[in-house]
Parts: sequence; structure tokens; C-alpha cells
Amino acid sequence: MIEARGLTKVYGDKTAVAGVNFTVEAGRVTGFLGPNGAGKSTTMRMIMGLDRPTSGSVTVNGSPLTGHAAPLRDVGALLDAKAVHTSRSAYNHLLAMAATHSIPKKRVHEVIEMTGLAEVARKKVGGFSLGMGQRLGIAAALLGDPQTVILDEPVNGLDPEGVVWVRNLVKYLASEGRTVFLSSHLMSEMAVTADHLIVIGRGRIIADAPIQEIIT
Repeated sequence: MIEARGLTKVYGDKTAVAGVNFTVEAGRVTGFLGPNGAGKSTTMRMIMGLDRPTSGSVTVNGSPLTGHAAPLRDVGALLDAKAVHTSRSAYNHLLAMAATHSIPKKRVHEVIEMTGLAEVARKKVGGFSLGMGQRLGIAAALLGDPQTVILDEPVNGLDPEGVVWVRNLVKYLASEGRTVFLSSHLMSEMAVTADHLIVIGRGRIIADAPIQEIIT
């Protein structure tokens, strides 16, 4: 479960996130919808402890992520598919991440197969397309077999087959009882993927309801 209470982030004279309150429940896909610049990525960075809130709080399973002993096993996130050493292969990138949490090589091979990276796993990430970079980011998010999965615009750059794969993946993860939180600026994508929708605009929550209620 992810809980935000009065979560606020101010950069100079700009308020990126303004006192938001929401709960992301386990066992369902929660979509985070809003246009570019609405505050989605900033909110997700605060959840992951990459940005410190100006005020308010956000917790994952009852405590800030910075307080988790093995964060990669608790929360997996794709926030920026380009945040990878471009001269390293996909396999070595995942292997290095696994080493930080004593995750076995077997799991590295599992997520490579799961995300369709087997044919390019030994190639340098710098030559990857945007779509392959997204797949690698999702593989990294799943590496620790986490209870909570956070994906920022995961279908960007994917072909139609990849988009369907992401939809099915997040639904499967939620069916296992995991907390799944993914952002998009496309209502059409949320309508076929999410069970629950949180809509943000100009840093404020403007809707928080089951997807069917928002559609109707």
C-alpha cells in the first residue's frame, strides 16, 4: 500500500505538487492520470525517496521507502528508462543491480525472459530503442520480486504488441495481490488497464475513484 498525506513539493516559486492525499491499495491496478507537467513524475520520485517533500509525507507499507532495509525487494520502479550506463549490456546492468541485494543470477535470467530481452541482453544499452529501454526498465523494476511496483509511463515507445504485454503484466501482478501504480497521460490507456484511477492536474488531485465511475 502507498499512502500520501498532504504531500507537497515546491521548487522555488513553483508548486509542483500541492498537498495531495491518496491511497494506492494492493490487489488492483491504480492508474495515475494527468497531462505532462501535472505532477505525476514528481509524486513518484517522492514515493521512491528521490525527492524530499517540502511538506507532508508518503509511505510504502507503513514507512518511507528510505527506511526499508532492502528497498529493491520491497518496491520496484521504472521512472526513467534512460537512467542506465549506456556502455553496459542489459544483462550486466541487471546483474549489478542484483548484486546490491544478493539477488541470484537465476532471477536476472527470469526477468530477461519475462520482458522479452533475451535476444539483446548481451548488447550495449546505448544502442537500444526507446521501447527496448522501457522493457529493460520494467525488468529492473521486477528484479527483486517486489510487493509494490511503480511504473511511470511504461508504454512509451512500445509497439502495439508491447503495449498489450504491459497491460497484461500489470493486471497479472495485481492479481497476485501486489500494489501496482502506473502513470499515463492517455485516458484511453487507463480505461483498458486500470481498476482505479487517480487524476492529477496542476499538482492537485481532481478525481480519485474506480475507473468505471470516472468513465460513466
